[in-house]
Amino acid sequence: MKLIDRLIIKDFLKTYFFVVLMLILVVLVLDFTEKNDKYIQNQVPTIEILKYMGNYGLYLNNLLTPITVFISVIFITSKMAGRTEIIAILGSGVSFVRLLFPFLFSAALIGGVSFFLNGWVLPAATENLTVFKLVYLEKGTPQNEQNIHIKVGDESYAYLSRFFKTSNTGYNFTLETIRDGELLAKLSSDRIEWDTAKSVWTLRNWRLRELEEEGEKWSVGTELDTVLSIIPDDFGVPDNHHETLKLPQLSRQIRILEERGADNVNYYKIERYVRFMSPFAALILTFIGVIMSARKTRGGSGFQIAMGFLLAFIYILLFILSRTFAENGSEYPILAVWLPNIIFGLTGLVLYKTVPR
Repeated sequence: MKLIDRLIIKDFLKTYFFVVLMLILVVLVLDFTEKNDKYIQNQVPTIEILKYMGNYGLYLNNLLTPITVFISVIFITSKMAGRTEIIAILGSGVSFVRLLFPFLFSAALIGGVSFFLNGWVLPAATENLTVFKLVYLEKGTPQNEQNIHIKVGDESYAYLSRFFKTSNTGYNFTLETIRDGELLAKLSSDRIEWDTAKSVWTLRNWRLRELEEEGEKWSVGTELDTVLSIIPDDFGVPDNHHETLKLPQLSRQIRILEERGADNVNYYKIERYVRFMSPFAALILTFIGVIMSARKTRGGSGFQIAMGFLLAFIYILLFILSRTFAENGSEYPILAVWLPNIIFGLTGLVLYKTVPR
């Protein structure tokens, strides 16, 4: 069986890389055709276009892994079934579970590589994609933000009417302390600046209003140094910031946001759940693919491949819906993220009852 194992692993991985390459090349050609006019109009350097296509290829590889794994498994298994190789293997006394070993081993290798790419390589590629679109397609990154609301503590909320990253300066700053719906204190200033040497914020023309049981207390001044749980890098982050962080950075950012009591911490937690969940998709879809294609059919492997595409797209659609559901306030986001794997895993166990013995 060891010889057969090696042959299956070799064919599986070879087919997987071929399918991945073909799908990525097709998508990249379509994307280049769509953006070619903007490349010419904005005079984008060729080297930058090539870097963009390389980063986009990594992103596509991660996105298309469920499809490519499923199609590869179905192609290999249906070809073996068509040549009655599976019947011969099972007829020699090898169990179906034992037959699954080389397929699952190959899927585990793909899943391991996928986990490494998701955790350490893809975030940098995603960040480069974002920068490329801002610089060359949208012509320039925004240098300031307006009407910023940010939670900086369990009971503290900050507001700035405008923040300029070039000078690390914000205007019309307020910091409110609210407990049980009641305002306890409000600190205001005309301008707030980041002091790089001291790593503190300096407030210019500040006013402090404190509400106490015996009445209000007012304080004013021209300059005040204060420490907040935010730094200039917290401003101007893209909407997909959680996707641009490597796994250690993502875990550290989650801790910072939790200490701050930030409302958007769930986006970062869900991203972390997804990175640990995604590699298992290769194992589950491989398991289902072998089961679906193990029977010999008169029509050849065309029907199985078509079903493979359909089920893989259903998996991706279900994954997108479950992630959206988790990000929109699911009480159990980790369960919502894992829902596609749970559903397809249970489906695989049901289909296992139908495999040839």
